[in-house]
Amino acid sequence: MATLIQIANPPKTGQTRFALWDLGFRPFYLLASSFAALSVLVWALQFSGLLPYAYLQGSMWHAHEMLFGFTLAVMTGFLLTAGQNWSGQPTPKGVYLAALAGLWVAGRVLVLSPWGWWAAGVNVVFPLAVAIALGIPLYRGRNRRNYFFVALLLIMALGQLVVHLNALGALRIPGWAGISLGLDVMLFVLCVMGGRVIPMFTNNAIPGAKAGRRPWVETSALGLVLLLTFADAMQVSGAWLALLGVLAMLAHLTRLWLWQPWKTLNTPLVWVLHVAYAWIPLHLAFRAMAAMEWISASVSSHALTAGAIGTMIIGMMTRTALGHTGRKLVAGKTEVTCYALVTAAAVVRVFAPLVNPYWISDAVLVSALLWSGGFALYTWRYWPVLSRD
Repeated sequence: MATLIQIANPPKTGQTRFALWDLGFRPFYLLASSFAALSVLVWALQFSGLLPYAYLQGSMWHAHEMLFGFTLAVMTGFLLTAGQNWSGQPTPKGVYLAALAGLWVAGRVLVLSPWGWWAAGVNVVFPLAVAIALGIPLYRGRNRRNYFFVALLLIMALGQLVVHLNALGALRIPGWAGISLGLDVMLFVLCVMGGRVIPMFTNNAIPGAKAGRRPWVETSALGLVLLLTFADAMQVSGAWLALLGVLAMLAHLTRLWLWQPWKTLNTPLVWVLHVAYAWIPLHLAFRAMAAMEWISASVSSHALTAGAIGTMIIGMMTRTALGHTGRKLVAGKTEVTCYALVTAAAVVRVFAPLVNPYWISDAVLVSALLWSGGFALYTWRYWPVLSRD
């Protein structure tokens, strides 16, 4: 156990160089983690009435920035890094990568400005630019298996377009439809990537774990998520949506059970991914309850965003940053603290209002502090890892 809590140190080469623009995960992980730490605190102050709202009003700004700012930045860093491995072709580096990062930063600034049309244009263009940056190497490498990620980036652009055009009064479709579309995309991405990497990482790290997959479970788990996305697009509600949610929950619980998460308790770099995935069936259960109007839809959405997405992101950002910089795949005290803070933030945000709805303001503030602490700690710890080589 002692070896599992040692902080992985970079290899001593005697000389380092600035390497921030070498590969996509480096700048986008740092941008995402620092933005996660700052923006949630801004939202908590807005929610408490201590700061005025921005161009996107109320919780729409928070939802937009967590989904199309923070989460999309991590997705970009991951895809531009994995895309090079998948295709055997180079993905953006140097000036091209810096330009993509600059476009993302411009989007974050503009949504705080009064220039709504500029904010809309820049934010919609960003996922389109990432889709091109990923699509070219995938095409050149004939890596058809991952073409769907390009399609998902295009859908993310569409979701943003709906949000901004509604805010500008140019579209009657509710802005929340764009948020819902983006969340469904991210749920599908989590399910696909979780199924690919979690059992593999489990078996690689834990001898005899025997984390398994069953074709019918995989098909059911992914297919039901796609059906939920279609149901959202068709504005299905009530008992039929609840039934889909329950069936999807059972499929994903079965999937997680086959991965044998109880065998990972001594391996933080692995158990954090199992914890993250466990939020998915919980989200689906809450989604079914919300469809029946038994609980607030906010509980379901935060089980996905703060729970599944937040925890999976902190787990994958530590693992891939260590692996792609040639360090030992060992989670140290700092990493485990990050996992604990982000997980605690999700637990407080989801369960405190369920226990007592009057705790919502305190839950938002406490959750924001925990979340910001986890991602600020990651930024501090991984700045030298990601910026130097």
